[in-house]
Amino acid sequence: MSTSEVTDPSTIAEMEETIARISSHKGVEGVMIMNRQGAMIKSTLEDKEQTTAQSAELSNLTAKASSVVALLNPDDELKFLRIRSKQREILVSPEKEYILVVIQNPNAVE
Repeated sequence: MSTSEVTDPSTIAEMEETIARISSHKGVEGVMIMNRQGAMIKSTLEDKEQTTAQSAELSNLTAKASSVVALLNPDDELKFLRIRSKQREILVSPEKEYILVVIQNPNAVE
């Protein structure tokens, strides 16, 4: 699924605005929007092959994390997932139909 496959113009405009707003923050290296199955809809990352691999893995990880949250409390749901390594931070915000992912350098200086 690509941006061209998202038929609602207001949805496309909202995605573009969200990506622009997030990308303007210090340390942000990339923003990805994918469907719940991991198919890329929009990405600011340049390496398409790596982006495709990352989106698939992050989609699987989000599904697993959602399952764990539901297992702990069936009335609860995953709202946000944060992964931090020495060099990067991956922020995952699962929504009903989409997953928003931000990759940033938490040690970035202006």
